[in-house]
Parts: sequence; C-alpha cells; structure tokens
Amino acid sequence: MPRAVVCRELGPPEKLTLEDVPRAALAQGQVRVAIHAAGLNFPDILMAAGEYQLKPPLPFTPGMEAAGEVIEIAGADGINVGDRVIVKARFGCYADEIVVTPDQLVPLPAAFDYAQGAAFFAAHGTAWHALHDRAQIKPGEVLLVHGAGGGVGLAAVELGKVFGATVIACASSEEKLEAAKQRGADHGVLYGREPFKDAVKRITDGRGVDVVFDPVGGEIFEDSLRCIAWGARLLVIGFTGGVGVARTNLVLIKGASVLGVRAGEAVRKNPALGVARQQDLTRLANERRISPNISHRLPLEDYAAAMRLLIDRRVIGRVVLTMR
Repeated sequence: MPRAVVCRELGPPEKLTLEDVPRAALAQGQVRVAIHAAGLNFPDILMAAGEYQLKPPLPFTPGMEAAGEVIEIAGADGINVGDRVIVKARFGCYADEIVVTPDQLVPLPAAFDYAQGAAFFAAHGTAWHALHDRAQIKPGEVLLVHGAGGGVGLAAVELGKVFGATVIACASSEEKLEAAKQRGADHGVLYGREPFKDAVKRITDGRGVDVVFDPVGGEIFEDSLRCIAWGARLLVIGFTGGVGVARTNLVLIKGASVLGVRAGEAVRKNPALGVARQQDLTRLANERRISPNISHRLPLEDYAAAMRLLIDRRVIGRVVLTMR
C-alpha cells in the first residue's frame, strides 16, 4: 500500500501521522503519478494548523508540489506512462503517489532531478508572477529582496538578474547572504548589522529602490517604505514576520504602489498567465539560468522534522521530502 502523511487533527507538524493508505481509484481522464520527491512550503504548515485560507476537509494530506513518474493513465490525452513530470496541487503531495488530471502536470525540465522539480514552481512561479506580471520590472531598475535566503527569496534574486535588475539581497545570516550572492545578488545586507533602510540608501546613493519583494512583512515592510524611489512598487508576498502597515503619506509622497501577490489565484482567474509562466520558467531551467537551491533532502518519514526546519528558518532555499 502507498504511504501518505495524513492530517486528522489540526495543529503542529507533530500532529500529522504517516499511514498506509488505500490506492485512490483512477477515474476517466485521470493520471496516477508515483511521487519521487515533494517540496515543502509554508502554506503546507499553515494548512495543517488550520491557519491558511484554504481549509481542506479532514482528513487530508499536505503538500502542494511534487515530481515523479506517470505510472497509470485512464483516458488522458497527451500523457504517457513513464513521463517524468512536476505535479501541481493545492494539497496531497506528501505521499508515495497521487491521482491528478493532466492539467496539473508539467514536464520535468531536462536539467532537473526529481527533487529540483519538486521545489521549482511554487517559489519560482511566485517570484515570476511578482516581478514580471505585477511589478513589470525593467532592466536597470533596483530590486530589494527581503528574506533572500528563503526559497521564494532566492528565486526572486535569480529572476531579478534574468530581468536585468540590480539586486540588493537582505538576509538573517552570512550563509544565506552567500547563497543569494551565488544566485547573482549584486549587494548583500545582513539584518542586525545595520538598519537595512540605511544600507539601501548608502548603496543607491540616496535614490532608493524601484521594487521591493517582501515575503516577511511587519516592520520590514514598514521600513521598506522609507528607502524607495519615486514610482516604486512594493510586492506583498507574505507575512512571516507579521502584518505590516502601509503608511499612506509615504505611499503618496513617493507615488508608490503596494501590490498583493497571489500567483496561484492569478492563474485560476486567468489560466493563460500560468501557461506563459510555465513555458518561460521551463525554458530558463533548461538553459540552466535558474534552479532551486535545496539545502535539505529528507525521507518522507521525517516529514515533521522537515517542516520544523521551515518553521525554525533553518533552510537556505528549499527542503524536499524524498520517497523510497
């Protein structure tokens, strides 16, 4: 029987259980994928705790992205047994296998192994939507990336350079800053060494940045308003450091825009955005210009420890579960 991590009671990762589960039936038009690796994301943790906007009925299996091999097909066109694929789901990927529809599958980039594929689209898709669709960043602009040692932060650093920006990376440790520099960051700012807003003003000769990529929120977001250039775009990615307040006087004075980023919801409302995003990201991956940084690969049975790595912010880039 396949194994799956099951949430029967909302709470911390330790409330989850690893269980042998019956194989899901395969309906017409569906595909069964043997999962080789599953990427971890903060929404998985929030969903298991009942703190995410999507609340699946109990019991459910967390996990919104994976990579593996197609092993069974029921009348689904364009898919073949043996295809190496990335799986996009809202939950269900912390498991040995999953049943999905063809529109949830993307060919695994030839340059990637399964772990890289499982850690690719959630972070890089969010960063692409933020910088390309929402901010419409231009070559020569200055991009400030907060939380630059995290998965989505490193993706933003990489894509910022692809789009021709000068990238200032902010992170909480020298190791994370080094990872950001290896991904192309032009400048690194260590939180705690000096106020980042002062560092940004020094680096930009007082001009400020054109785009702020912020998955942290809280005081980080509020202080970012004090080091922006005219016409800046502030991208709200998340709130790992709490909810920030946009002071409207600062927004007005700088002619700035505060833009919410929901990459998944944007595609659900406009599927064409997702098609273009996948094509561009896959091309860049196969050109070896972008790839996820995976600091930890743990077996499926260590799901709770893997989730704790994310909670405790001990991950540089991404953490992935691997299946036997």
